[in-house]
Amino acid sequence: MSEKSKKIFLAICIIVPFVVYCWVYYASMIKNAPFRFADFESIEITYGTPGEMLNSYNSKTQIYTYLTKDDKLVTDTLKLRNDDLLYLHRKAQELGFWNVDNDMTTVRKDSTEGRNVARYILKFTYKEKSKEVTLDADYDGTQKMKDAAKSTIDAVLTMLAEAKAR
Repeated sequence: MSEKSKKIFLAICIIVPFVVYCWVYYASMIKNAPFRFADFESIEITYGTPGEMLNSYNSKTQIYTYLTKDDKLVTDTLKLRNDDLLYLHRKAQELGFWNVDNDMTTVRKDSTEGRNVARYILKFTYKEKSKEVTLDADYDGTQKMKDAAKSTIDAVLTMLAEAKAR
């Protein structure tokens, strides 16, 4: 056997089985992922103070309602591109949004306490399931979970601002 044929044989014996193994292993993992972009339907975000959740966006209806600095309620149509939605889906996946608690609100002693604290409700809807998280800005639970939820919310709000600027 020549030197070249030995290298080709070695490559076939090592690299090909490795590639096949990776393809079989990861294809099944991706196919069975809990939240797949192929099943994606919409993103909904609502935010404001607990008594006045006036700011909202729904990617299915494309209606964006927000409060301006002059305290005027504006309703606008805002379309997110498919690439924007894919980015948000992947960002949520990367940050571990699927693993955070659904209720990340701070327990209040009475209705007047914490009424000026921002509250965010973010919902990713898929064909068979959805993930909805409610987060108070002053939530004092696990910091890692709060950071994952807040970072995902920030990514959605940043994407809305970018789409509005277009």
